Order: sequence, then C-alpha cells, then structure tokens
Amino acid sequence: MSTRELVVLGTASQVPTRLRNQNGYLLRWDGEGILFDPGEGTQRQMLRAGVAATDITRICVTHFHGDHSLGLPGVIQRLSLDKVRHPVHAHFPASGAHYFERLRHATSFYEQADLRELPIAADGPIATGKFTLEARRLSHPVEAFGYRLTEPDGRTMLPGKLAEHGIAGPDIARLQREGHLNGVALTDVSTPRPGQRFAFVMDTRLCDGVYALAENADTLVIESTFLAEDTHLARDFGHLTAQQAARVAAESGVRQLVLTHFSQRYPEPERFLAEAEAEFDGEIVVAADLERVQVPKRRSSPADRGAP
Repeated sequence: MSTRELVVLGTASQVPTRLRNQNGYLLRWDGEGILFDPGEGTQRQMLRAGVAATDITRICVTHFHGDHSLGLPGVIQRLSLDKVRHPVHAHFPASGAHYFERLRHATSFYEQADLRELPIAADGPIATGKFTLEARRLSHPVEAFGYRLTEPDGRTMLPGKLAEHGIAGPDIARLQREGHLNGVALTDVSTPRPGQRFAFVMDTRLCDGVYALAENADTLVIESTFLAEDTHLARDFGHLTAQQAARVAAESGVRQLVLTHFSQRYPEPERFLAEAEAEFDGEIVVAADLERVQVPKRRSSPADRGAP
C-alpha cells in the first residue's frame, strides 16, 4: 500500500525554541522521500521521527537562509555514512550554487553517496516520472523557489464492469496500457481518478508564484511566520501571515492547509489556528515538530477540484 504523508521535522523560523526546531520536512510519496529545507538540527530530528537517510531520494531547498539550509552538511554526510545506494537529487536556486557547494563540503568526510546537483534557474518542471515536480519563483530578499508535486490523472477500475465484460488477470493491465481490448474501451470499465497535488511554499510575500503553487492542492504546506497584527513586518521581511496563507488556500481550492515556520514572538499556536479559521473552512493543521500529516485521499472526481 502506498504511503503519502508529511513528516514534520521542524517548524520554527530563524530562531528555534524549546519546542520548535528549525525547518525540515520529509514528504513520503510512495517510494520517494523528498526532504524540504533541512535547517540546523535536521539530522537529529530525523532520528527522533524515525526517518532514515536511506529514505531520502530528493532534497529540495527553497533558498539559502540558514534556517532552511544549515542542516545540509549533516544530512549530506549521513548519506555517505549510511552508504545510501540510490542517487539523491538536490534541487536549489542556481544563484545560491556557491552556498550549496560550501555546505556540501563544509568539513572533511569520505563522500560515497551519489548526490546529483540540479540547480534551478527558472520556473517550470524540474523532474518528471510517476509525478511532475515543478518550481516557481517566490518573493523574498534572496532568490527563492517553491515546489509543487503533481500526480497525473488516471482511472479507477470498476470490478463489476470488468466481470461483466469477462476481463480479468493480465488482461486488465493490457486494457489499461492499450485503452481497448476485444471491443471493450477502458472508459467502459473505469471512472476518472484525479491525481493528487502537493505544494510547498516557504519564505515569501504574496506573489503570483504562491497562487500558482497552491492551485487545487490537496495539501498546501505554507509559511505563516507572522500574525495579521504584524502584517507590516511580514511585508518588510518577505513573509506571510497566517491570515494571508489561509486566504490563499481559500481562493486556490486547497483541501488541507498546513501552517508552519512560526516566529518565536508568538508562544501560542492556537492564535495561528484562530486566524486561519476565519478565512478558510477546509482542514487546517498548525504543524508541530515530529508530527505526521497524512495527505488527503484522492478527490472522487475531477469536478471536485476547486472545492476544499
């Protein structure tokens, strides 16, 4: 059975707290493990959360501020220490390639892992296969990109219809591949199955990229560094408020909103929830360190897109 869940490794912003480590998020998506923004302390948080280095197949860095990237040296060295056999692809803004190089080789170690650097210079797809991973430029004092994972639409086979037409065993796979079998069309024995969508938005002001990433996402993980009372600070420092993040979710047809990247100035997480609930009536998660968030089940039909 496939696993699609977000393992939250850290939820603080620039300054960690007693309860919140700096950023770190592992998305388990079937056989992939995508590590987003490993901040300082990520390697230890992985241990606490039951995440192994061998789980990581991709590393996605939104930008090169310390709370989003200072965990890279430990994670990269752990890939070699644990002798990870599969390639690990690393995506990050091309303008910060010199930072990635310094972090990758911050200290001496015996590099054995196959870490493949794939810098991002523009909006668009950065990986394709069972899903498409794309990047979109955000608005922050340094160059930053958000990420979006899109699963292709498919079809759900209907056992009753298959039996009615006498299709079973290997013939089912053949029908799925070819679209027709012995006068039976794939559409006769199946229904549309919308693909799932996951979006990851970190440090940014409101901009077109935020909305492009969030559009019809099943899960939107988004920074909410500030509360609405400090909107001017959010704008000045290139961040969002919980209110703004929730409005984006409401306007974009998001189903599950995951708020994170909280400023240490707010010790009460319930304030973020209250602010978001006033704008968005879908599922809201105020992320906590070491929490596991399940990606919602697929929508029942393509027509459901646009409604939480």
